[in-house]
Amino acid sequence: MKNKILSLLIIFFFGVNSSYAQNSNKLYDKIDLFSEVLNKVKNEYVDEIDQVEVMDSAINGVLQSLDPYSAYMSPELFKNMQTDTKGEFGGLGIEIGMESGVVKVISPIDDTPAAEAGIKSGDYIIKIDQEQVQGKSLMEAVKMMRGKIGSSIKLTIRRKGIKKSLEFNIKRAIIEVKSVESKLLGKNKKIGYLKLKSFNENSGEQFLQRIKNFEKINNPKGYIVDLRNNPGGLLNQAINITDYFLNDGEIVSTKGRNIKETRKFFAKKGDAIKGKPIIVIINNGSASASEILAGALKDHKRAIILGENTYGKGSVQSIIPLRNGGGIRLTISKYYLPSGKSISEVGVTPDILVEEANENFKINSNTDNQLNYAVNLFNS
Repeated sequence: MKNKILSLLIIFFFGVNSSYAQNSNKLYDKIDLFSEVLNKVKNEYVDEIDQVEVMDSAINGVLQSLDPYSAYMSPELFKNMQTDTKGEFGGLGIEIGMESGVVKVISPIDDTPAAEAGIKSGDYIIKIDQEQVQGKSLMEAVKMMRGKIGSSIKLTIRRKGIKKSLEFNIKRAIIEVKSVESKLLGKNKKIGYLKLKSFNENSGEQFLQRIKNFEKINNPKGYIVDLRNNPGGLLNQAINITDYFLNDGEIVSTKGRNIKETRKFFAKKGDAIKGKPIIVIINNGSASASEILAGALKDHKRAIILGENTYGKGSVQSIIPLRNGGGIRLTISKYYLPSGKSISEVGVTPDILVEEANENFKINSNTDNQLNYAVNLFNS
């Protein structure tokens, strides 16, 4: 058992300690110390422990000490995450991360059970069905929130600015996100509105087709691009959609320790809307790929950015299989805007700060003051 523990820990510490060769003695001292602690726990802890679970927690602890998005998946969980649900499991429609050991909502996706129930970006999930979440790994929390379609789950939430915890009863559902929605707004219906909910493999193609339809049939005077509660997705789709609005220049760069993860991406010649004005609406739930799109258009002064500061998730994660059938979700690079600024933990600041009207408003409803503000900018 001790040899297996040592081997496993060496593998993980090789991955997180780039100066292993220079600090091998210190490293082996720490491994010996860990083995001693584990034996003490095994022999003297008040309750009998499952050593496999303890080791899983230790591995996950190494990863979670790096950043909020790196995590370990056991073989069972990794298999579940890799296979299609095929209608057997339902979800809530939220993107989550970790902050100081607490599960934090990055974004509720519009028109999903979580968003309809009132879950907001920045909420901390403290209980799932009365079970404390603190101390659970990110992937354990994900597993707890999955379940049969139509089954109910109760989330207990802590929200900034509210003293009492909030409880939400939510029914699980199949999460099918329609990536792009569009319509015409304004007095004369001359403003093209494009709501982008996620960046999946078809988002860029759908987005461009909506623009082409607007340009051919309606000839709008400008566009509103709504990125609120968009948790991100595929980097290449963010680059493609940004490119539709730019003639040239850098869109985004990624920098990682591995040279192949350090790249720059540039716009190709050709603006799909021929220089027409753009207003981009963002909020605290706009993350990752959404921040790339909003940040690049802001840096190139191609759009007015309106709303609230974005989430600040400026990193790229890769899913890496392990020999035991499990896997790790590991941060391999960070995004940088054309200005050279990092998005991580900072986000994109709007040119015009317009806060959400109240706690209960729904995006695109009559009380949506951010959208109303954007429409009025075009009409003024």
